[in-house]
Amino acid sequence: MELLLVSLASLLAGFVDAIVGGGGLILVPALFAVFPNTHPATLFGVNKGASVWGTAVATTQYARRVDMRWAALLPAAATGFCASLAGAWLVTIISAGFLRKALPFVLLAVLLYTLVKKDLGRHHAPRFSGLSEKLAACCIGLVLGFYDGFFGPGTGSFFVFLFVRWLGYDFLNASASAKLLNSATNLAALALFAYKGHVWWHFALTMAVANVVGSLLGTRLALKHGAGFVRLVFLLVVSALILKTAFDAFLRT
Repeated sequence: MELLLVSLASLLAGFVDAIVGGGGLILVPALFAVFPNTHPATLFGVNKGASVWGTAVATTQYARRVDMRWAALLPAAATGFCASLAGAWLVTIISAGFLRKALPFVLLAVLLYTLVKKDLGRHHAPRFSGLSEKLAACCIGLVLGFYDGFFGPGTGSFFVFLFVRWLGYDFLNASASAKLLNSATNLAALALFAYKGHVWWHFALTMAVANVVGSLLGTRLALKHGAGFVRLVFLLVVSALILKTAFDAFLRT
């Protein structure tokens, strides 16, 4: 029964994550609810062990239909991988608790900005090219890769927002690009958790299959309905993230 419950949660998480990120909002609480007495690092390891596969499959699906800007994205993914490892290492030394209370307000600012800028992300008009785009993408990979390793919640949505706001991508291209970078940061975190022995592979691999199925369904919907649909899901996921992170920071005892 435990495996069935977390696999269903993994399927739904893969679906949401493939569209706009935020799958951890579903899967991590589900793991904590089903295994309340398990060390958090193990549950985070299982989450990464399941979700990295769905994110990688989503990247592949988007790459077949979206014009990925590989020259900028591949160095950014490598930067994100290294930064995520550094963040994961640092969190073993100092607590990330100070970010917990700031996160809801950062997400609220992202939500309000997106709502006010009604045309934001509706049209794909990259602002940079060549070395400038590569450096900008690597900056995003560096900052959010470190954040994902150190803390994590909302990383996929932050990737999408920065690709839209800073690089000028529409929401569909931003989501496709975010999947590549998020795959790299997830892989780095998974490598660290696995090295520390914090992954239940017998759960993670079954959940990975469910996550991939959800990812395929989510990617298909995003590609079918385009940037407007992805923008709507982005707003819904960020709103849910605000509520969840605010509850964790200020109301959970």
